[in-house]
Amino acid sequence: MELEQLRIFVAVAESGSFTKAAKKLYISHSTTSRAVTALENELGLSLFDRGNRILGLTGAGELLLKESRELLFKAEELEQRMKALKAEK
Repeated sequence: MELEQLRIFVAVAESGSFTKAAKKLYISHSTTSRAVTALENELGLSLFDRGNRILGLTGAGELLLKESRELLFKAEELEQRMKALKAEK
């Protein structure tokens, strides 16, 4: 599981669309789809219910979304702290 996969997953979950997420992230639809599929394969779980025109989260997807938001926030916070330390030198 990579941070970039989680960023893409969160974008898809929040936008409710692979296409909208791809546009928001300035990446291709196929890149978005491949990242989520790879994440699902790695976890061995479906993260989205892919219905007719409706993209909803499974129970596993709901949990991953909550935890991913927290993890990505902490990763960004850590990156900012490291940049601040570098600036002090």
